[in-house]
Amino acid sequence: MEWFMVSPLMLAALFFVAVLAGFIDALAGGGGLLTVPALLAAGMSPAQALATNKLQACGGSFSASLYFIRRKVVSLSDQKLNILMTFIGSTSGALLVQHVDSGLLRQILPVLVIAIGLYFLLMPRLGEEDRQRRLYGLPFALVAGGCVGFYDGFFGPGAGSFYALAFVSLCGFNLAKSTAHAKVLNATSNFGGLLLFIIGGKVIWGTGLVMLAGQFCGARLGSRLVLSKGQALIRPMIVIVSAVMSAKLLYDSHGQDILNWLGMNG
Repeated sequence: MEWFMVSPLMLAALFFVAVLAGFIDALAGGGGLLTVPALLAAGMSPAQALATNKLQACGGSFSASLYFIRRKVVSLSDQKLNILMTFIGSTSGALLVQHVDSGLLRQILPVLVIAIGLYFLLMPRLGEEDRQRRLYGLPFALVAGGCVGFYDGFFGPGAGSFYALAFVSLCGFNLAKSTAHAKVLNATSNFGGLLLFIIGGKVIWGTGLVMLAGQFCGARLGSRLVLSKGQALIRPMIVIVSAVMSAKLLYDSHGQDILNWLGMNG
């Protein structure tokens, strides 16, 4: 088993990439846009990159969750059912993705991410303050925990934004509170997905643990800004990250077709 698979210089670069990714993830999600390409560029296979990314992502989501729990923004006792459904969903998704083609989801996902960005952009008062709750108990846990958790285990990009959107639109939480609760469920689904990758033997442990430390540091800084800056910072970050994520996903799915079209019409 290879523990690092990269040079010391590349390992240092990956550490700082993880710091930045953890910071972005704590505010708006989407840190995997930085870390997965970086791991692939370091020479890992897609399976190794995804598995190692899950390990390092656990550092950021755990750091942010711990901060919000200690600040009493999130009560774990109130989230037990959500956490359970998220864990079941994420392990199910991680198991299924090893046996089916995720190509269809890759086609649909850019549209979903664009919709999230537009939702927050076009509704400027959304999440300013707590509102009436629409779903309680098991129905909410199945939607926000089970469904988004399944998606995170199966594919992953933007899961933090999906969690936050569920808490804003279905729970009626303000944006800062939704972001805090989203990180707890994101930590759960990261852990659930990681377990399946560990069983598959794809994790590059040394590199992943170094990046985990970077994620932990970046997420702690981002978490502090969530509570101090709140909606003024989170909303534009979600919109920007959604736009960048959508562009990247569209390019990954159709980039060669676009380049061919430009070549034919250039």
